[in-house]
Amino acid sequence: MGKRGKPARRTKGRVGGRKGSIFREYGEAILVSAVLFFFLRSFVVQAYQIPSGSMEDTLLIGDFLVANKFLYGGRVPGTDWRLPAVRPPRRGDIIVFRAPHVDKDFIKRCIAVEGDTVELRDNVVYLNNVRQDEPYVVFKGTAPPKANWGPEVIPKGKLLMLGDNRNQSSDSRYWGLLDKNRVEGRAMFLYFSWNRERFLPRLRRLFRVIR
Repeated sequence: MGKRGKPARRTKGRVGGRKGSIFREYGEAILVSAVLFFFLRSFVVQAYQIPSGSMEDTLLIGDFLVANKFLYGGRVPGTDWRLPAVRPPRRGDIIVFRAPHVDKDFIKRCIAVEGDTVELRDNVVYLNNVRQDEPYVVFKGTAPPKANWGPEVIPKGKLLMLGDNRNQSSDSRYWGLLDKNRVEGRAMFLYFSWNRERFLPRLRRLFRVIR
């Protein structure tokens, strides 16, 4: 009986060990996935949804986009520390940022960077005294009271942010220049778009590069 009992005890031990190993493997996989997701979301890419028409027709209400956070240096959560940036924001970049006047994310186009002299004359942008061609700009809705602004020299560490739909955009004309420390990422591409009026997806906008 002693000889019969030994194999039974060893078999029981192996089954228990296998179960423990499986649970440990699942736990490690979940932990690694969580850490990877946290890292990617904090420092590499993040998804955003467009809630307003301030960037029409470049971005529409119901667009879902991915922003590149790595480009400008991802922020360490809960701190003011950032990873080294690949490059600073440039004119023309469509940027997701933390608004300075409300606790929410905004998305606008960078029109001027530090050292630029910028002015709006009857809704036309003059950059360093040169009239700018902005084919992406539209004027939907009631004309705003800020059709003229500046001239102003953009100080160090600041950006001038404007919406592509100049008539319906809460932007730097109203709440001031943006501190570069508030930028979150550059808009890269749309991965989904939902037409709220028709209750249908906009298939032609899927995976469209944002420019």
